[in-house]
Amino acid sequence: MSDPATPPRSLAEALRARDDASLAVLLRSRPDLITPVPTDLTQLATRAGTRASVVRALERLDRFALQTAEALAVAADPATYDELLGLMTGDEGDQAVAGALPHALGALRDQALVWGSDDRLRLVRTARELLAPSPQHPSPTGLGPTVQEATAGMSPGRIQEIVTTAGLASTHDAVSAVSSLTALFADRRRMADLLADAPEESREVLARLVWGPPYGQVTADPAPRLRWLLDRGLLLPTAPGTVVLPREVALHLRAGRAHRTTEPLPPPVEAAATHRPQVVDTTAAGQAYTALATVEELLKDWDEGGPTVLRAGGLSVRDLKRTAVALDVSEPMAAFWVELAYAAGLLASDGEADERYAATPAYDEWLEQPAAQRWVRLAEAWLTATRTAGVVGGRDAKDRTLSALGPGLDRSAAPEVRHRVLALLAGLPEGASPSAESVLARLRWERPLRGPQQDDDLRGRLARWTLSEAELLGVTGRGALSAQGRALLGARLPEPAAGEPVGPGDKLPVHHHRPTAPPEPLSPTEQAVASAAAARLLTPLLPEPLDHVLLQADLTAVAPGPLQRPLAETLGVLADVESKGGATVYRFTPGSVRRALDAGRSASDLHAFLAEHSRTPVPQPLAYLIDDVARKHGHLRVGAASAYVRCDDDALLNEILADKRAAGLRLRRLAPTVLATQADPAALLDGLRAMGFAPAAESAEGDVLITRADAHRTPPRTAPEPVPDGPPTPDATLLAAAIRAIRAGDLASTTPRRPSGAAAAVTGGELPRTTSAETLATMQAAVLTGEALWIGYVNAEGAASQRVIAPVRVEGGFVTAYDHTADEVRTYPLHRITGVAELVDDET
Repeated sequence: MSDPATPPRSLAEALRARDDASLAVLLRSRPDLITPVPTDLTQLATRAGTRASVVRALERLDRFALQTAEALAVAADPATYDELLGLMTGDEGDQAVAGALPHALGALRDQALVWGSDDRLRLVRTARELLAPSPQHPSPTGLGPTVQEATAGMSPGRIQEIVTTAGLASTHDAVSAVSSLTALFADRRRMADLLADAPEESREVLARLVWGPPYGQVTADPAPRLRWLLDRGLLLPTAPGTVVLPREVALHLRAGRAHRTTEPLPPPVEAAATHRPQVVDTTAAGQAYTALATVEELLKDWDEGGPTVLRAGGLSVRDLKRTAVALDVSEPMAAFWVELAYAAGLLASDGEADERYAATPAYDEWLEQPAAQRWVRLAEAWLTATRTAGVVGGRDAKDRTLSALGPGLDRSAAPEVRHRVLALLAGLPEGASPSAESVLARLRWERPLRGPQQDDDLRGRLARWTLSEAELLGVTGRGALSAQGRALLGARLPEPAAGEPVGPGDKLPVHHHRPTAPPEPLSPTEQAVASAAAARLLTPLLPEPLDHVLLQADLTAVAPGPLQRPLAETLGVLADVESKGGATVYRFTPGSVRRALDAGRSASDLHAFLAEHSRTPVPQPLAYLIDDVARKHGHLRVGAASAYVRCDDDALLNEILADKRAAGLRLRRLAPTVLATQADPAALLDGLRAMGFAPAAESAEGDVLITRADAHRTPPRTAPEPVPDGPPTPDATLLAAAIRAIRAGDLASTTPRRPSGAAAAVTGGELPRTTSAETLATMQAAVLTGEALWIGYVNAEGAASQRVIAPVRVEGGFVTAYDHTADEVRTYPLHRITGVAELVDDET
């Protein structure tokens, strides 16, 4: 057994010393490590050191934790805690940095980026390679190589010359000379004396290089100010014409600090304005109602089949412009509403040969729900969607335009950024709206950009889109988080840590450091509770639907507020919307009245409907309009011949034939009451209506066809699945099972064995090898003694593994045993066991 007091010699040993709770923190913060579950802790450590996993972990560190890792990358390996503290605080010290450093170091340890005790801190090798300075990849610290690294290719004679010129005694070998020079540069007093004799021009050169980049160019015959520095090793050549400022010299000039500016505390989110909470909630509720009306208007416009689907998928630029005009919004805003309806599962392609977009059957179910519940569905879809409307109109990696509803719009970071922005808003006092720049500064601190990402601040753009989209949707009002928005988030918001500020004026104590592990997602039950609470808060804030309109003599009707659904639907068929706003104005026209008659309404139905729902008397011009259109409606009947027109009044047919506008229809008389044409019935209907007639379509049986606006629906469709940003965060059950399996596998791979027979030659991680007779005899003996055995096993797929088992029964060519690796009783065919070895007794 290993001594707990012995410092770990590897990351695997450090992980082996952790308890289950500590391993759970690691696996929750780095879920890629258990995809799939490692066989033992050695494999877990190996996976934790792979480049892809380390890069992912580093990108999820906050700025101070990343600065701590960068400081370790330029420190000695291993480094002590005091050395790290000196690099972070400098010679003068910094109380805030000193207070926050233990928590930052703890976060790095939790994520297995740092291991070892405080007197032997080690950054994992891959992280050191990524963060350490090199000519190809400068360190974010701005530091260069050490004296030892910079002089690696220098001749021993030249090194001795530098040592002598710097005032040091010459040595017998280059190694001791480099050590002597390094000690000089690391000694604050001696370095101060050396630089006191430097020419002013030489000190200016050092000042230009001290904070990086540390490299400079020189000619074959350096100027005196450079020659003075080169002769004393304060600048060292790295390549022809290139010199570098050694790390030890730069640290002296920086007073020991690895970073010019250290940021131990997150920047506060500042309130730009403060409003009364009631005003915020009311404003957000108004936006929520507008959002519902906009989505309904969009899908109503596409009820009979919307725009065609592009061959590559998505909406064409022309169709997006038409949609924007129909909704009276800008094109980016139209793209947002279209994508929102798609994310909520209310809109999809119909899958027909001439593929078009249309409402789904879920849209009809959505319409039947109360307004607050309909809003909750939209808001939930927005919170979790990875499709990002903001990138519509941009270019993909192949320089193709990104279209609304098309491929390539998924941005896996979008849900996390939306949640984090709303969480920051929730941290402000009620009614306070933040400044956008302070929100972006906070996000940049929590996830600092590295490398090429600095050229494409996706998280910053996602944050700006979140602020504007939350306002459009009614999650916020006047920039502040509404009560219904706060309730919708529910337990999604991380609980503030002890001492964490909840307002813009509060200050964090020096010991605070935000954990980097993401919060666990809500369970379906928790989300249902949060959604119900949001709907409950929103309901009383939404305007009550009205059951009446105001009819006017100019053939218009005014709806002074939102209308009840049956009234709105019927009025939407009977009249055309002329203007929208606080009050909606509808206009009655011959075409709109004919549309209502085509939908199966009679003139008497329309008169009764208007009388019932109007607070003013039905104007006489409107009554005359309905009667006049109804009198003509259906007098002409259009069917399929390809198409025909029949009418009992042959004089009316004569009038049509004599009309020059009918020439394009190419009508001919089949009988006194019937005209025929090669045009299809729809074209014939449109042509006659354009001439001022009111024909009605009829079926093959001669009945009038009733047409409804909501006839076209897609087959049942599911909402698009969000594209995850890496493996999902494991829940408690999966974590417990994974840790149990890793522990059991580690027991099988690390338990000492007592080799016997042919197993004596087994070394390292090889499987034990014994004959069939030896295997059987050892198994039978273990059944009697109850001892555990170490076996090698090859499954049906040919995969080999090692296991620790306690045999219970051996019969019929099978062994039944308790498998410590799987933590359950299993049965194994003896012929698949490669060999067996007894375990060494625990001497403790």
